[in-house]
Amino acid sequence: MNRFSAAVALMLLSGCQVPAEHNAAEAREHASEFPKAHRPVAKIVSSRWSDEESRDRLKEAEEVMDRAGVAPGMTVADIGAGEGYYTVRLAARVGMKGRVLAEDIVPEVRNALAERVNRERLDNVSVRLGEAADPKLPPNSFDRVFMIHMYHEIEEPYEFLWNLRPSLKAGGQVIVVDADRPTEAHGTPPALLRCEFAAVGYSLVRIEPMPNAGGYFAAFEARGPRPEPRAIKGCGSQ
Repeated sequence: MNRFSAAVALMLLSGCQVPAEHNAAEAREHASEFPKAHRPVAKIVSSRWSDEESRDRLKEAEEVMDRAGVAPGMTVADIGAGEGYYTVRLAARVGMKGRVLAEDIVPEVRNALAERVNRERLDNVSVRLGEAADPKLPPNSFDRVFMIHMYHEIEEPYEFLWNLRPSLKAGGQVIVVDADRPTEAHGTPPALLRCEFAAVGYSLVRIEPMPNAGGYFAAFEARGPRPEPRAIKGCGSQ
């Protein structure tokens, strides 16, 4: 079996299952009802934010995982995983009793990551292709969902966050790391981040500066009922 075939087999045989078909149908049904983002959307320019050696010297991933409370046995998702900097480190942290689902919306990037996962024999990792407005995550599955240096690239933030909510376990958190600058400059102002998450029924757990990760760390929980898409009020530019 060649590397690519092995990677595909790994994805198909992974422990994280695809969402039920009715969830995908629900997402399609509501797609036109969400407000549009009232801010520029950064273009995807690279699958790499910085080189891994530099990030490790700053203990970036280690500190982010510590702040997020990632522990052995957890099930976590790495959204916009790119080349897999966080994926491989999350896999080591959660251990063989935990699971990591890594995804990207660019097929070539997803395929390269799948090859890396296979090459490094990360048996607790599955890799899949997401969609721009729907991460297509299995419901009630994740203790933590990570979005690292990618939130500003989400074109439909309200639809994306709405589709993401069912994937969280009770007490699960969405972790965002981003730069405090305009979205067109590949960052997200914290006030805008809080507003967009709050519009979809997420509560801010904490937000704090994190210079060694290039900006700030934020954690959110989904609380209360998920709002109807037509009831979501979009945020103006912050």
